[in-house]
Amino acid sequence: MTQDAIREDMATANANVKSIDVKGKNYVMVNERIKAFRYVFPLGTISTEILEDDGERVTVKAYVYDGGTLLATGHAFEVKAASYINKTSYIENCETSAVGRALGFLGFGCDDSLASAEEVKNAIEAQDTIKAEEKKAETLNAREVKAFRKWIAENGIDESKLCAGCKVETLEQLTLGKYRNILDNADKAKEAWT
Repeated sequence: MTQDAIREDMATANANVKSIDVKGKNYVMVNERIKAFRYVFPLGTISTEILEDDGERVTVKAYVYDGGTLLATGHAFEVKAASYINKTSYIENCETSAVGRALGFLGFGCDDSLASAEEVKNAIEAQDTIKAEEKKAETLNAREVKAFRKWIAENGIDESKLCAGCKVETLEQLTLGKYRNILDNADKAKEAWT
C-alpha cells in the first residue's frame, strides 16, 4: 500500500469514528480508534506490555505494528485507588489507555484530542477522588470547632482524651475526616473518651 493510499484510508477511517462529549469537548473511544486502525491496516497488530505493576500502580506500553514494522507506541499509568472502576480493573484500564494513546500518536481519532474518552473520564474520576481526600484532610473551621465542643460537653466526653486519641493537641487541628468518623461512631467515642 502506498503512502497516499494510507493517508486516504486514514482520512476515511477518521471521518467515520464516533466521538462522545465529555464536559463540552469531543473525545474518541479507544474501540473506535481500533476499528479505524483495522480499516487501514487489516493485518496490523496491537500488543501491550506491563512495564511495572506493584499491586497498586501499573504502567503499560502499547505497540502498534503493520507486519513487522513498528508504527507507534503509547504509554499509560493507572493507580488502583484512583476510581471505583480501577479497584477491580486498573490494569485493563491502563492497557486500554496505552492502546488509545498509541493509536492517537499514529493519527487515529485525534483531531480534537490525543486523550481518549476513557482517559478523560478516568482523569475526572481521579481528580474527584483527590478532591474528596483533600477535603477529608482539611481541619475544622471555627464554627465546626464550636459545634463540636458543644457536642463533646453534651456527651460527657473528655476533650483532652479525645485530642490525645486523635493525635492532635487541640480540636482546631482535627481533620474533617477524623471529625466525621467520630460522629459516625459516636457510641465508641463516648466509651473511649468519657
